[in-house]
Amino acid sequence: MFALTFPEYGPPSVLEVATVPEPHAGQGQVRIKVRTAAVNPFDWKIRAGYLRDMMPTQFPATVGSDAAGVIDEVGEGVEGVSVGDEVFGVGQNATAEYTVLDHFVAKPTALSFEQAAGIPAVAETALRTLNLLNPAAGQTLLIDGAAGGVGSIAAQFAIADGVTVIGTASEANHDYLRSLGVVPTTYGPGLEARVAELAPGGIDAALDTAGKGSLPDLVKITGTPDKVVTIADFSAAEHGVQLTTGMGETQPQLALEKALQLFEQGKLTVAVDSLFPLEEAAKAHERSEGGHVSGKIILTVARD
Repeated sequence: MFALTFPEYGPPSVLEVATVPEPHAGQGQVRIKVRTAAVNPFDWKIRAGYLRDMMPTQFPATVGSDAAGVIDEVGEGVEGVSVGDEVFGVGQNATAEYTVLDHFVAKPTALSFEQAAGIPAVAETALRTLNLLNPAAGQTLLIDGAAGGVGSIAAQFAIADGVTVIGTASEANHDYLRSLGVVPTTYGPGLEARVAELAPGGIDAALDTAGKGSLPDLVKITGTPDKVVTIADFSAAEHGVQLTTGMGETQPQLALEKALQLFEQGKLTVAVDSLFPLEEAAKAHERSEGGHVSGKIILTVARD
């Protein structure tokens, strides 16, 4: 089968479409013919070698974890789905002609393949961080980087639970945040004053998805590092803030089911920032690395 691979660590230009062995569904798994796959920051951090000490890579390496497609193999012990069903979920080496999913849910007809592929990783991260912060109905959550994949899903999860969300983004993304029910503001110097104006009653919890140095401000805004969580700032310990990377803490199936339920209730929107053909994966990675993304970057994988 064909798959997106890279023969060595390096810039986006090392990505190439190559022929690799097909995987097959094992116990509790399904194999899908991939229609679409997401580009997550984790993907290009591995490709660039930033995580080589934590996660050594064997070359040539394949890419991706989130995909949507049509089941063509059902593993032993799997119930409720069959060959031909449309699903989306989480697996390994997902940017390929076929991939095996460990966690998956049925794709509603109203949810496009492009949107579906953008859900798994960000939904898991959103649920995990909200579980750590545990904002309650009636409280206010500040999300730094609210227009990105994780930020936008975390905001919608929180709003569905009755939490007021204030989110930072560039002004170009403020209308998008308003459409999600988020109160927008800009990021950078003066954040503390801007948030105080928007939330005179104070901020109960803060989530940093951007990793752009906002932790000192977020600690001041919430009054304690215990109410701040980051997924992107590795200086977190210096500020007494919890960094969560997902290793050993993930609940992907619960996250998929929550996202699906909210979508079916009309409480979840999945924005596609941009769509690239598989052969232009390098451009997709460049877009992701550049930041200022509104929603998810998606690769079209299917060739028929």
